Amino acid sequence: MDTDFYRIKRLPPYVIAEVNAMRAAARAEGRDIIDLGMGNPDQPPPQHVIDKLCEVAAKPDAHGYSQSKGIPGLRKAQANYYARRFGVDLDPEREVVVTLGSKEGLASLASAITAPGDTILAPNPSYPIHTFGFIIAGASIRSVPTTPDENYWRALDNAVAFTVPRPTVLVVNFPSNPTAETVDLAFYERLVDWARFHKIWVLSDLAYSELYYDGKPTPSILQVPGAKEVAIEFTSLSKTYGMAGWRIGFAVGNTTLIAALTRVKSYIDYGAFTPIQAAACAALNGPQDCVEQTRQMYHRRRDVMIDAFGRAGWDIPAPPASMFAWAPLPPALKEMGSMEFAKQLLTHAQVAVAPGVGYGEDGEGYVRIGLVENEQRLRQAARNVKRYLQSMGVNASAA
Repeated sequence: MDTDFYRIKRLPPYVIAEVNAMRAAARAEGRDIIDLGMGNPDQPPPQHVIDKLCEVAAKPDAHGYSQSKGIPGLRKAQANYYARRFGVDLDPEREVVVTLGSKEGLASLASAITAPGDTILAPNPSYPIHTFGFIIAGASIRSVPTTPDENYWRALDNAVAFTVPRPTVLVVNFPSNPTAETVDLAFYERLVDWARFHKIWVLSDLAYSELYYDGKPTPSILQVPGAKEVAIEFTSLSKTYGMAGWRIGFAVGNTTLIAALTRVKSYIDYGAFTPIQAAACAALNGPQDCVEQTRQMYHRRRDVMIDAFGRAGWDIPAPPASMFAWAPLPPALKEMGSMEFAKQLLTHAQVAVAPGVGYGEDGEGYVRIGLVENEQRLRQAARNVKRYLQSMGVNASAA
């Protein structure tokens, strides 16, 4: 019996899983681990969202199969969100589909539009589904940078000129996970022009659309005239409303891509539990002060973390968006590598972070730090890190 499965052979062991296993083992031993490794929101959804879930779940007729593409009210609620947030008009019937989180949506679309041997352009470092969703579908990946500078555009042009077969899809993710980099609308205008000229689909992951800081809202690629000709965009309620475990996301935009995604999903799932979809409507249609409160919470955590870790001897750039900091290893410990550094922090500082190499080879030399603990815990993490750095001969002036 053949057990050497083709797609499994293309999936390397999940690097971050090794640190996660160490964290779980440490906690099983009773150690107090401050977990900054996983992007898991620590706050519950707004009460009115939970109330709506309970209200609809109490109805006897709410427990059958739902709709794979999402109930009409939820697709309309997402269209209304795009109208008020970005000034983008969407047809809820043809340009919106509900996904089981943005991760499932990206993977299902990759399955829908990718043939074995296709070339996909994806950022490196990047969230794993941006590459492995297509690898599972049989594609080959050509990496492009995450930093949106002139080197990025040169990389895109080189990819088109020198890649065989010619690329069919470009994945973009701003605010970036893991690097937290952002772009302005001018970047998307240039990108849409490039994609239309080269006839390449653009998949935009906008999961962190509402976690922006310093008064700089993140734009949508669909704000660009003509973007719907080439682009589809994924968003999620996971971070905006603290609904990560509820698995509700959306894909919106180009009708051809939406139809392909909808068709594949119709074979795979019946959609999220109807009461969850109804509660998602309440999140999008209800009072939005909770979104600003969440944004301000992460903003405060960002400032506390950057200050406390800096005083501990580890200088980390302040992320302009997302719920993560992309932290270069302290220079004196850079040769250790991101995986070993993450293991050392877990073992000796009781702090879990995600090794940058888990997001691609260009992530080496960094770790991703999640702002998923309260300010007191972040300060405690900094104290623990300071003791570890000092034990390694690193102090504030050396770091």
